[in-house]
Amino acid sequence: MRKIILGIFIALIVVFAVRYFADKEDTGKLTESSALIEKQIKNVGKLVVTEGSFSQVFTYENSKKFYLDVFSARKKALIIVNAKVAISYDLRKLKTEMDANTKTIRITYIPEPEININPDIEYYDVKQDYLNKFEAKDYNTIKKRVDQLVREKIDKSNLKRNAANRLISELSNIYLLTNSLDWTLMYNGQVITQEEELKQLVPNQY
Repeated sequence: MRKIILGIFIALIVVFAVRYFADKEDTGKLTESSALIEKQIKNVGKLVVTEGSFSQVFTYENSKKFYLDVFSARKKALIIVNAKVAISYDLRKLKTEMDANTKTIRITYIPEPEININPDIEYYDVKQDYLNKFEAKDYNTIKKRVDQLVREKIDKSNLKRNAANRLISELSNIYLLTNSLDWTLMYNGQVITQEEELKQLVPNQY
C-alpha cells in the first residue's frame, strides 16, 4: 500500500514539474517574441521618404487701369520653376497595441503622407511700368501658383504610389515577424493574413 501511495505521489510530482517547466518555457518564449516585435516596431519608427523633381515654365501678367480705364500699367515676367518634392511618412507617429495574451498586434493609426515642396523660382524678361511695379503680393501670388502647379504634377505622377509602396515595405517587416512568431497582425478589426492585404492599410494612394 505504501508503495502505491509513494508511486502516486512521485507521479504527481513529475506531472507538476513537467507543467511548471513547460509553462515557464512558454512564458519565456512569449516574452522573447514580444521583445522582438517591440524592437521591430521601433526599427520602423523612422521617416520614409520618396523624392522627385519637377520643372514648370509659365508667364505672370498683371495690369492696372487708371483715369476711367483710359490708361493701363502692366507688369509681366517669365517664370521658370525647378522644384524638389519629398513625400514622407513619419513612422514615429505609427500607433500599435500589443496583446501578449492573445498574441495579437493591432495597428491603430497610420500617419498621413507629408508633402514638402521646395521650389527654385527664377524670373526672366521682367517688364514693369512705373505705376505698376512688382510688389511682395505679386511674389506671394506667384509662390501660391507654383505650389498649385507642382501639386497638380505630383497628382499625375507616380510619386505618391512610390511613397506608399515604401511604407508598405516597412509595414511588411512587422507582418513577416509576427507571422513567423505565430502572432496575429490586425488593422481596423481586420486580420492581415498576407502581404498583399497591407495595401489596404494605405488608402487613396493607387
